[in-house]
Amino acid sequence: MVKGAGRSGGAARASVWLEEKARVGRGGQPSGLDRERITVAAVRLLDAEGLAKFSMRRLAAELNVTAMSVYWYVDTKDDLLELALDQAFDEMRLPPPDSDEDWRDQLRTLAGEYRAVLVRHPWVSPLAGTFLNIGPHALDFSLAVQRVIRRTGLPARGQAGAIAAVSQFVYGFGTIEGHFAQRSAAAGMTQEEYFRNAMSAVAGSPAPHEVIQHSADLMEARGGETVEEMRERDFAYALDTLVAGIEVMATRG
Repeated sequence: MVKGAGRSGGAARASVWLEEKARVGRGGQPSGLDRERITVAAVRLLDAEGLAKFSMRRLAAELNVTAMSVYWYVDTKDDLLELALDQAFDEMRLPPPDSDEDWRDQLRTLAGEYRAVLVRHPWVSPLAGTFLNIGPHALDFSLAVQRVIRRTGLPARGQAGAIAAVSQFVYGFGTIEGHFAQRSAAAGMTQEEYFRNAMSAVAGSPAPHEVIQHSADLMEARGGETVEEMRERDFAYALDTLVAGIEVMATRG
């Protein structure tokens, strides 16, 4: 869990979105700040330095203000992280409610948008697993997914399970992909270099596990010249498998 950094103690609140101050900013401060500017700066800092190094003091320095000025607009560090999380969800392109596009294509689009956010912002996945995800942009995304799943023909009793299958797959895939990109960058390598070095080290170990050879066979059968190509093929095939499963379950009623 991400620990709060508020000015006062007490039990953690359920969500910043359940507080009136999440909707109404406090005025009258000479710093020239507002909640939106602070949130955008928080996203930028999280992208640059990661979740572990993020602090209200560091954010204040980024904004060239005092930490107390930031606390005028948010009560705790958790509040700000939750605001940043929802800001990331705003980057997703959602299908219009009245779109007549095939539900399969819409589902693939939504899955791709969610994956892109998780990869672009590796700090999103731990926060999405920490907070309630009830910010306005997160709710818009959830509503878009529900609209698509309703069009699949699945019975109502199975729609929540289908949403979970797709969303948890994308969450896991995007989380691993984003963290892999982070590790590669931290090692001063491209993802391609990091992958090749890791595979060479494992394959060249004194007693490689049997699964290593099987994995090599699977990779050769899948194809793809680069890490990105292999990853795209895996994602597309896995998502197609889920779509096919939804189609089968819809015919069963």
